[in-house]
Amino acid sequence: MRIIAGTARGRRFDAPKGMDTRPTLDRVKEAVFGSIQFDIPDSCVLDLFSGSGNLGLEAASRGARKVFCNDYNRDCAEQIRTNAKLLSLDSVVQVSCKDYAVCLNDLARMGERFDFVFLDAPYKDGTAQKAAEQIFSLGLLSDGGRVILEHAEKLPPSLSTSSAKLTQTRRYGSCAISVFKRADSEAQQD
Repeated sequence: MRIIAGTARGRRFDAPKGMDTRPTLDRVKEAVFGSIQFDIPDSCVLDLFSGSGNLGLEAASRGARKVFCNDYNRDCAEQIRTNAKLLSLDSVVQVSCKDYAVCLNDLARMGERFDFVFLDAPYKDGTAQKAAEQIFSLGLLSDGGRVILEHAEKLPPSLSTSSAKLTQTRRYGSCAISVFKRADSEAQQD
């Protein structure tokens, strides 16, 4: 895997060995970051189901002010720490190893607000959808903040909260990216 742009552009990093992770494809990552590239500098980012840290590390390389990477698997969390240090992004990237719901509750208690939240959980179990609903119910998005949820093209998320608004869905073969904002958000950037 590699960083596409920014201070660590072109540098390669590792995914956890033997783990059942499914890193976001480069073409999907490139499209996502191409659509938000001007909003990433000085932003606060959460990569909740980090795996290798692919999305969070890309955001850090592109100038995010603060990046939280979380993965429940200890080997994944250690690999993210190693990758952040290897890429000289460890001053920006914070890593935790918690259940996603515990992580979100802790971040809410800390008063964190995010400009971007990346959700790339296993497609079939609905975990990313549950996490998105919790993010909105805890008020973890800044005004204009976005939840970027990767899912199977045939399994679109349907959030059961009136505080979230779907702003776009883009398909990339068998996967898709859906973007949600706060329904009361005044910023209408896409």
